Amino acid sequence: MGFLLLKTFHIVMVISWFAGLFYLPRIFVNLAMVPLEDAHKLENDRLLLMANKLFRFMTPLGVLAVISGVWLWIGYDIGAGMGWMHAKAALVLVLIGYHLSCRNRLEEFNRGERRHSHVWYRWYNEIPVLMLLAIVALVVIKPF
Repeated sequence: MGFLLLKTFHIVMVISWFAGLFYLPRIFVNLAMVPLEDAHKLENDRLLLMANKLFRFMTPLGVLAVISGVWLWIGYDIGAGMGWMHAKAALVLVLIGYHLSCRNRLEEFNRGERRHSHVWYRWYNEIPVLMLLAIVALVVIKPF
């Protein structure tokens, strides 16, 4: 029963973390579209407030998702046929890097820097979708 509760907790934390990973870059798209003139300062400030609060909310969710995932992994018999788990772990490391990259993008916006266009952020926003697809496919199909 404890294993199933931990698994349930892990799934909820992953879903919650991904909700943030999907939405934060969408806020970046909108921030990149806001003109830098003073007339748009309120819009920019509101989007920055949303982005900063979302990042502070989603970071502990990501930490809990990773910790509970490692805890579940410890309970698995890592032997033959578990290559999918190693591949999943590698993708989670890439996802953590993406999360940290979101922090860097947010810090740039907080400093008033606009290094990328809204089109770039639209593509950047697709990375967690591809990561989720790959991770779920590994967990469900267990190809190796």
